[in-house]
Amino acid sequence: MKCPYCGYEESKVVDTRSVDDNGKIRRRRVCFSCSRRFTTYETVETMPFMVIKRDMGREPYDREKLTRGILRACEKRDISAEQIISIVDKVEAKMDICYDYEKEIPSTMIGEYTLQVLKDVDEVAYVRFASVYKQFKDIHSFLEELNKLISEKQE
Repeated sequence: MKCPYCGYEESKVVDTRSVDDNGKIRRRRVCFSCSRRFTTYETVETMPFMVIKRDMGREPYDREKLTRGILRACEKRDISAEQIISIVDKVEAKMDICYDYEKEIPSTMIGEYTLQVLKDVDEVAYVRFASVYKQFKDIHSFLEELNKLISEKQE
């Protein structure tokens, strides 16, 4: 494993832990050259999902693209990097459960799963993500989503 700081190719694992129930392993490593510590995650490689876009085009699922969208929605909110990784993990777990055998998933479902998770984490991030995902055309669409969120919270 290459050190992200100095590029040296040898490091030592100093701590190993299981992460969630997703079959991930978190490893803390120390570089033999610069002695800095860094974290790696090990996952089982599976066949990637193909995402069916709104225009019916297809592209491989990109975890980083989802992470960037969530990061933008969570900007300037009190949400840690670990929470964002957890959000992405939960969305991917939902994808695995619901689309396990198909390996093609509509982008709209990824958006819906993301909204479900964000709603429980941070309402402002939820509304921000919804405004892009649902492509609000005007302020009335925005207010409609806010009113729906408020009424769900009061129930």
